[in-house]
Amino acid sequence: MPEQTIPDVRKSVTVAATPEDAFQVFVERPQDWFPPHHVLLKTPRAGIAFDREAGGRYYEWDAEGNEMTWGTIREYVPGEKLILTWRIDARWQPLPDDEKAGLIEVYFTPVDEHHTRVELAHTQIWRVGEGAERMYQALDGPSPGDTLGRYEKLF
Repeated sequence: MPEQTIPDVRKSVTVAATPEDAFQVFVERPQDWFPPHHVLLKTPRAGIAFDREAGGRYYEWDAEGNEMTWGTIREYVPGEKLILTWRIDARWQPLPDDEKAGLIEVYFTPVDEHHTRVELAHTQIWRVGEGAERMYQALDGPSPGDTLGRYEKLF
């Protein structure tokens, strides 16, 4: 599939934490910041977690133990960055694998010794194919957006 000219969507917040602590909250407490209406399961979500290594996954599960994978962890560098595939199609439905998945890139940059800029970017949206432009328009709202807004409130 040829690359299209759909721009990345980048949003950021600055939190009162070191990059290491900001990263830790991101990967260890997703249930506290991940929007409750962003669910891929057909039943209510009981939890959501990140494997803590490149090649792992991030996924949700319900009370009966059913799981749904949101994507694969491409890069896992504590205190610096987290690069993930994002297995969502243009109809906001799960993709079975990473073949057409876009990416989510999260960067943790020190502002000073007590603050960190956390940038979350949706990149390679064009990979989902038809409907990618609609997906871009839906994601490209005011910063910080629902996800980072919820995350920011934890500090």
